[in-house]
Amino acid sequence: MQHLSEATVLSALMEQLTAAPTSSLLLDYDGTLAPFRTERHLAYPYPQVVPLLNSILSCGRSRVVIVTGRPIVEVEALLGPLQSVEIWGSHGLEHRLADGTYRQLAIAPATTELLKQAESWLTAEGYAERTEIKPGGLAVHWRGMADAEIENIREPLYKGLSAFAEQSSLKLLGFEGGLELRVAHPNKGDAVTTLLSDMDLTTPVVYLGDDLTDEDAFEALRPRGLGILVRPEFRETSAQLWLRPPDELLDFLQQWLNSISSHQATSVVTN
Repeated sequence: MQHLSEATVLSALMEQLTAAPTSSLLLDYDGTLAPFRTERHLAYPYPQVVPLLNSILSCGRSRVVIVTGRPIVEVEALLGPLQSVEIWGSHGLEHRLADGTYRQLAIAPATTELLKQAESWLTAEGYAERTEIKPGGLAVHWRGMADAEIENIREPLYKGLSAFAEQSSLKLLGFEGGLELRVAHPNKGDAVTTLLSDMDLTTPVVYLGDDLTDEDAFEALRPRGLGILVRPEFRETSAQLWLRPPDELLDFLQQWLNSISSHQATSVVTN
């Protein structure tokens, strides 16, 4: 499953979880907890992900946080029975606490106007049906298209959206299955930095992600915590470990649950 060095790192993490009174598990959604689907509203988590996360939450020893590019309302619909989970949506632009408290960061009027102009351009170029309008961004999806079709639209899309991304308030991001024009900040790294500021320095913290947009989070976590790349094929990354979904992902979550449950058992015996 892992190379020897990776197995050693993973073993050390589980020992930390067993000994620590609290821990934090930060998770991307698409490509990490759920497989990619052309029908994005049907991208449900891998089987056993929700039961495992519910069990981890029930232990009361781990803070579980979803950090995703999706709007929060979409993630809530897909996670369904997952209870009391904290979600940072739209790359950190939205935030819903486990108790339901919600907030959304304001976007400068000039930036909002640029996004409206970009939306108009996409509509005029015939991309309206493939454009997802999100808080603070526009995502153009090409998943499900033939490779030749993707090659035909990739360059003109990139060129056209780059004209808007030249503005300092916006950036153009590639992701698995498309391009996204969005506010430069916050990003997933900003969300992780904010989360870390609320944690004790001794708290074990891990971030699992698959996409290029997760690299900001991996970088923000160094050297404080552990980044884990979750995808079928390896790519260059700032993460320290690599897991292939779904089996290795589910095994990791089960190990996490076992470790924090062992802490509970140890505490009962000690007391």
